[in-house]
Amino acid sequence: MSADHHDDELVPEQTEGFKVGEKKTIDEYQQLDQNDESLRKWKESLGIGSGSTISDPNDPRKVIIFSLGLEIEGRSDVIIDLTTPNSLEELKSKPFTIKEGATFRMKARFRVQHQILSGLKYVQVVKRMGVSNKMQEMIGSYSPNTSDKPEYEKKFESETAPTGMLARGHYTAVSKFIDDDNVTHLKFEWAFDIKKDW
Repeated sequence: MSADHHDDELVPEQTEGFKVGEKKTIDEYQQLDQNDESLRKWKESLGIGSGSTISDPNDPRKVIIFSLGLEIEGRSDVIIDLTTPNSLEELKSKPFTIKEGATFRMKARFRVQHQILSGLKYVQVVKRMGVSNKMQEMIGSYSPNTSDKPEYEKKFESETAPTGMLARGHYTAVSKFIDDDNVTHLKFEWAFDIKKDW
């Protein structure tokens, strides 16, 4: 199953009436009205103006996803280091196990560089026996990381694995990180098994 097969399903849901704002550089944001207290707080919340840049001029990527993790209640975290060679291929070929009824949540560690990242979302489609289930999680907007804050971590909403004999089995999934400009920053296939026990 190719990742291209899922492109139509992986289109993020749009908020009615929402329009992406005009793009500005970090310098332009820093020069915005210094006397406006609410604007100053908004810029601080994005991390604009604290620390020195750590963006790599030789790396054109706007977002670098370092790792994906799975926090499972009562178990050690499963962390996939995406900086290692073949890590995405292994996600597809080496499914991980989730016990039926277990509570878990995903998390991502990432760096933003070069410019403000607006409206990063995580979209996934899970398939089993021809039935698909789509979910979307808003991650947010971020300024480029600095020496004061070298990376971000986002923990997603908790989920509970389905239970029962019909829920057990092998699942395949395609996921992507996409922003408000419809730029896909990472897309990958993966698999997992829901079993009666670990």
